[in-house]
Amino acid sequence: MINYSGNEAPASALVDKIGTAGGQAIAVKADVSRPSEVGALFDETSRAFGGVDAIVNNAGIMKLSPLAQTEDDLFDRHVAINLKGVFNCLREGARRIREGGRIVSFSSSVVGLYQPTYGAYAATKAGVEAMTHILAKELGPKKITVNAVAPGPVATKLFLDDKTEEQIATVAKMIPLGRLAEPQDIAAAVAMLLGPDSHWITGQVIRANGGAI
Repeated sequence: MINYSGNEAPASALVDKIGTAGGQAIAVKADVSRPSEVGALFDETSRAFGGVDAIVNNAGIMKLSPLAQTEDDLFDRHVAINLKGVFNCLREGARRIREGGRIVSFSSSVVGLYQPTYGAYAATKAGVEAMTHILAKELGPKKITVNAVAPGPVATKLFLDDKTEEQIATVAKMIPLGRLAEPQDIAAAVAMLLGPDSHWITGQVIRANGGAI
């Protein structure tokens, strides 16, 4: 199940790609910040696939501002999507995911780097990490693992927008492996946590950042 909140085209393209590779997929519109829409999202998933075995919480926004200049609306949007959105999916998932399932949420390596202008964003991701540790203990008896991936800078629109080439190059030099991550680098970490070899890994935050921290 591919969730999208606004632009259906990329979700539909991914559904087609999965189908071409021999898999099955559907795209479902839902705003994860709204509990009722998250409930409907899980309903549709269960109808299509007979249940829920894995969840990846990767919806998020990142708008940077010094703390003193951060407007209420900017802070509230971060909390609604990055924190409440993950909470809504974790809560629904905890009720519905089948025994032996996998939950992976997205944090960020800015939790630990504590860079200026990242205050609102980092605060929401720190909350995601706290919920990850706690839910792992709550769902352990059902053999459900709960982990988070905390990427460093990744060459995606979320990171690249509003940055100059010089700023991007400066960040890349700070990474011991010598480059920004590509999406597939992070996808590999998520895939590992979703697979059978990770059955003994739970309550962890994997900092997939090329050694930045």
